[in-house]
Amino acid sequence: MSIHPRLHAITERIRLRSAPLRARYLAAIAAVPRDPARRHLSCGNLAHGFAASDAEAKARLRSTAVPNLGIVTAYNDMLSAHQPFEGYPALIRATALAAGATAQVAGGVPAMCDGITQGQAGMELSLFSRDVIAQATAIALSHAMFDSSVYLGVCDKIVPGMLIGALSFGHLPAIFVPAGPMPSGISNQAKAKVRERYAAGQATRDELLQAEAESYHAPGTCTFYGTANSNQLLLEAMGLMLPGAAFVNPGTPLREALTRAATLRAIEISTLGHDYRPLGELVDERAIVNALVVLLATGGSTNHSIHWVAVARAAGISIDWTDIHELSAITPLLVRMYPNGDGDVNRFEDAGGIGLVLRELLDAGLLHADARTVFGASLREHARKPRVDDGGRLHWVDAPASSSDRDVLRGVQDAFEPHGGLRLVQGNLGRALVKIAALKPEQRRIRAPAVVLHDQHTLARRHAAGELPSDFVAVLRFQGPHANGMPELHSLTPLLGHLQNRGRHVALVTDGRLSGASGKTLSAIHLTPEAARGGLLAKVQDGDLITLDAETGVLALEVDAATLAARMPAPMPRSGCDVGRRLFGHTRAQVLDAEHGALSISLDPEDCSEAADALRAPPASAAGAHA
Repeated sequence: MSIHPRLHAITERIRLRSAPLRARYLAAIAAVPRDPARRHLSCGNLAHGFAASDAEAKARLRSTAVPNLGIVTAYNDMLSAHQPFEGYPALIRATALAAGATAQVAGGVPAMCDGITQGQAGMELSLFSRDVIAQATAIALSHAMFDSSVYLGVCDKIVPGMLIGALSFGHLPAIFVPAGPMPSGISNQAKAKVRERYAAGQATRDELLQAEAESYHAPGTCTFYGTANSNQLLLEAMGLMLPGAAFVNPGTPLREALTRAATLRAIEISTLGHDYRPLGELVDERAIVNALVVLLATGGSTNHSIHWVAVARAAGISIDWTDIHELSAITPLLVRMYPNGDGDVNRFEDAGGIGLVLRELLDAGLLHADARTVFGASLREHARKPRVDDGGRLHWVDAPASSSDRDVLRGVQDAFEPHGGLRLVQGNLGRALVKIAALKPEQRRIRAPAVVLHDQHTLARRHAAGELPSDFVAVLRFQGPHANGMPELHSLTPLLGHLQNRGRHVALVTDGRLSGASGKTLSAIHLTPEAARGGLLAKVQDGDLITLDAETGVLALEVDAATLAARMPAPMPRSGCDVGRRLFGHTRAQVLDAEHGALSISLDPEDCSEAADALRAPPASAAGAHA
């Protein structure tokens, strides 16, 4: 199938726009010698690097002639999604040693859980943790001991942060190894009903806690289609993990076989392997577009309209929300997973999974089949599903010819909708995104008075006091990255959903974020410019009429210009108790806006022409070793 002409045109526009930045990036990674960096270490440097290794690994590391894998891990035993990673380093080391190579844990990265911090002060650190993770990844790789890299991470900011950090070492090959989703528990619909009843004062805390515990009940990723599981599908679409690895449950023979196979593949594509594939060359404009198309085709998390802008920038590629909007217009919606439908990721996997999605989109010309990946000759080889035979040997089979569950997964010819899950809206308030995947056509437009909020808990208090009009647009401001770190605002959604279920027309406009688990209520999110940086949102008052129309792309404050000019912007409220937020004051001060990836770190590559000679310098003498 030939490529869709609009996909080609959008990709070409991105390529041309990015050409100078991309050229500098590729020059920077080309300046790093392909030979093992260990050969350029002094004797003292190298001795430090293998001091704790066993005798066999130590001998191999001394020789600098065999590949050494650097493992970057987000393991902790609090997060269900990352708890399974506890045993992965030992498995990877053993597999590497058996293959004649070595592996070391290069370092760990923080892994906070948005599910725990939702509605809490800690959520104000969530978005910024992505950039900390990127920096921590770079620190882990800075030891110059590695010929390839393996990344153990799943959840919201962790995968984008790891990928950004890995791209700063783009000369190194990289492969991502997931842990898989937990088995399905209580249905997401049942859980949502209890949440809405609790928000309306109709359920007790014990009832709510029991429902949540039955939903989040075992090791593995949460099973709804939020940011964590969107991460996994985007990595699959970019070919940065083994085909079909995303949604294999933890603790299964197939999961272990995939981890072993990923280790072997990381050796093969290493700087000392026979099939060298540096990450920075794989992540080009085709890979970024492929990721966005799969995001849109599956109704994935709105968070990636921020994160993948940042990931692209890390690879020297410039994308914006117009690109995402135009890709959405040509991408059919093939998946309905909760919160956009009834099924969870396990049901999606059983119906055909990502292999079927990739094949359908490839056959329709909506993906770049020629994009290089960590596995095989092209993305086409990722449109398959992994299996283990009776002897425990891993192999892949073609994805099913059709979905076995059309309520969750469909083909291009009978898609749920002809367009993707995100829309750009804009007007005098600025630019924002709307996730429409879970919205019925009649829910995609509202014209109603504003109810202005400065925190997400005020809405419940005003509802309890009977102060809310029948129909309204909740305007929650001072939630952008500069104001307070752009926390997710999922605490709003149960009450808004409850009011909507009672026949009231409600919507949300905010410069903050909503969780990937949201989408039931019409919401214009990530509004830029944010209120704290001169956005008109700071001048909205209770009762102002707002039109939000996701079909026509309109977001308008219906107040005349003279009145707005005479109004003073509302003052930004002060944050409460510190709880770690003071440490991120400099980050809030310098962070970019949401459409530019909410980046607080510099990603633009420098001219590396003068540094290239230094990188190729001969090894330092033992006398120059670190003491």
